[in-house]
Amino acid sequence: MNEPILRVDGLRKSYYRGLIGRSETFRLEANFTVEAPAIVGVMGPNGSGKTTLFELITGSNSPSAGRVLCRGRDIHRVRHDERDRLAIHYHQSYQVRHFRRTRPAFMMDRAGSDYPIVHLFDEPQFNTQDGYIGFMLDFFRRLRSEGRLVFLCLHPNERFHLEILREICERFVFVQRGRLAHAASFEDLTALPPVRDYLGTLLR
Repeated sequence: MNEPILRVDGLRKSYYRGLIGRSETFRLEANFTVEAPAIVGVMGPNGSGKTTLFELITGSNSPSAGRVLCRGRDIHRVRHDERDRLAIHYHQSYQVRHFRRTRPAFMMDRAGSDYPIVHLFDEPQFNTQDGYIGFMLDFFRRLRSEGRLVFLCLHPNERFHLEILREICERFVFVQRGRLAHAASFEDLTALPPVRDYLGTLLR
């Protein structure tokens, strides 16, 4: 039986303030599975934990608890120089996020993949001129057709951002204060009260 393309299993990341009597300042919690190739839309307010979630999925940030399994492989146990063969994080202008190395490579597992399985696009810039948006949407669709999982995270400030999400995405995640809400369609997503409050006049 094939492993799910991505399993986020009891994942938690906590940040603390102070050295003595530490107090938790932020916590991200996530627990979900994506069985097959898909394009997943991600939204949420600034500071809600979206980038932290992407960093945890790619292994560039260490979890406080839980696991991220990409085709059954725990990405936090894979060699740092091979993690981008499982999941890769493109930040804004398509720059690739880098890893912090915490253990020697010989103590870690091999990726078992030559090309990234999960592609995470973190608030990419969409140029509205000369068909660029169509080019990028075709690129996302091609990744999916090749058996990849695509996450597209946008912070909508123009209506066309919502149109992109509606057109290209098959399921959705809304992140707020470190908690995830899942929706199976754009209509289900925009029916959620926190999402409606977040998008405001863009839905009118």
